[in-house]
Amino acid sequence: MQTITVHASQAYPIWISHGLLAECGTLVRQQTKAQTAVVVTDDTVNELYGDTVTAALEQSGFRVLKFVFPHGEASKCSKTLNEIYDFLCGNNLTRTDCLVALGGGVVGDITGFAAATYLRGMDYVQIPTTLLAQVDSSVGGKTAIDLPGGKNLVGAFKQPVCVLCDPDTLRTLPRKFLADGMGEVIKYGMIWDEKLFALLEQYDLDRIHEVMDQVIASCVDIKRQVVEHDEFDTGERMILNFGHTLGHAVESYYHYVTYTHGSAVAAGMCMMAKKTCAEDVYQRLCRCVTAYELPTKVPAPMAELVPLCGNDKKRASASLRFIVCQHIGKAEIRSMPFTEFAAWMGGEQA
Repeated sequence: MQTITVHASQAYPIWISHGLLAECGTLVRQQTKAQTAVVVTDDTVNELYGDTVTAALEQSGFRVLKFVFPHGEASKCSKTLNEIYDFLCGNNLTRTDCLVALGGGVVGDITGFAAATYLRGMDYVQIPTTLLAQVDSSVGGKTAIDLPGGKNLVGAFKQPVCVLCDPDTLRTLPRKFLADGMGEVIKYGMIWDEKLFALLEQYDLDRIHEVMDQVIASCVDIKRQVVEHDEFDTGERMILNFGHTLGHAVESYYHYVTYTHGSAVAAGMCMMAKKTCAEDVYQRLCRCVTAYELPTKVPAPMAELVPLCGNDKKRASASLRFIVCQHIGKAEIRSMPFTEFAAWMGGEQA
C-alpha cells in the first residue's frame, strides 16, 4: 500500500492500494473517533460498492447509515444538499459523527460541502471510485455545489480525514469515464511533470491500465505539493485550473450533458494551447488527448463560450485569471481584463 501524506491545515493520509474498499473500516477507524458513519453515494456506485463499504465499516464498529442520490452533475445542487441536511437532522447526526463520500467527483464535492457546513463542520472521508476523483477532486479539500449561473460557485475548503484510492474500482468504469479521468491526468503532466506527460504519450486508453498505479500516485503527489504550497487557492494552486476556464464554459454551454468534465477540460487545454503554445507543443498535446479518446475542440462558437467564462470562480473583479502552459511541465498564471480576454480569444461581443 502506498501512503502519501498531505500536510495542509489538517494533515491526512492518502492510501493507494488494490482491495482497499473491503478494508476501509479498519483504515477509517484510525482517522476518526466517530461512532456513526453516513455513507453518501449515488445510485450507480451504491449498486457496485455500497454493500462492501457498509460491511467493512460495520465490522470496525461503526453504526452505518446510507444516503443515495441520482448520479450525474445535475445532482450537485442545492436541492440534493438540502436533502442531505434533512437526512442528517432526521437521524440525529452530531458533529462527532462522520460522512463517507463513496463515488466520483460529484459525490465527493457535495459530501465534503455538507461536512464543512452541517453543524459548522464534521469529519468526512473520501473514497473515490472514478479516475478523475482519485487523481484530482478527492485530494485538497475543495468542496462545492453548482448554481444555475455556473459550476462550483458555492463551496468551502474542508480537508478530509483520509482518502482511500482503490484502483480496482476503475475496472467497472465505463470507457468514457476512464477517458474523462485521463483529461485531468494529462493536465498534471502539462502543468508540472514533463516525465509524466512523456509516459502518457507511450500509452493509450486501452493500455494505460499497465501503469495506472504509477499514474495515480504521480498525480496525487503533484496535487499534494500544490495544495501544501497554497491550500486556499490564492496563488500557485490556480495552475490546477489549466483547461478549466474554457472547460467549465463548455460544460455550461452544453448543460452538463454532452461533455464530461474531463473531456471539457481536454478541449479547454487544447483550445488554450492553440492560442499560446508553439506548434510542436500544441500538436503533442492534441495527439495525447486524442490517444485517450478525448476532444481537442468543440463545435460551440467561441463567441458563445467566452461570455460563460465570466461566470468562472477564477474571475477577479473585471479581470479573468487563466492558466497557460507554453512548455510541457510548466504552468503560468495570467490575468487579463475580461473584455480583452474576450477579444483575444475571438469571442468579442457587440
